[in-house]
Amino acid sequence: MKNLLFLFLAMIIGCTGSAQDKKNETIKIKTSAVCDMCKDRIENGMAYEKGVKDITLDVKTEIATIHYNPNKTTPDDLRKAISKLGYNADSIAADPVAYKKLPGCCKKDASKN
Repeated sequence: MKNLLFLFLAMIIGCTGSAQDKKNETIKIKTSAVCDMCKDRIENGMAYEKGVKDITLDVKTEIATIHYNPNKTTPDDLRKAISKLGYNADSIAADPVAYKKLPGCCKKDASKN
């Protein structure tokens, strides 16, 4: 009887624990990307960020679509990571030091091609 009760409790705990673990979420972040080099820099830089499953940047709309594991990262962490690459991320401004290191064509004040 104790074994049956233990098994039942283990199943209940296992089910509630897995229900709280979300494996994938998606966020869209507005960036200051202006060219294909920006796209490569952001996609390659974010690919190694903890929790990022996939990222695609649409240069035309400047929107990065990120699929991520919310158990490993947060939307604010993702925005900060883009900022550290030298780009604006929603309301977070680009890191000034990283921005200065960007090629001229990747700077938001560069004329769009």
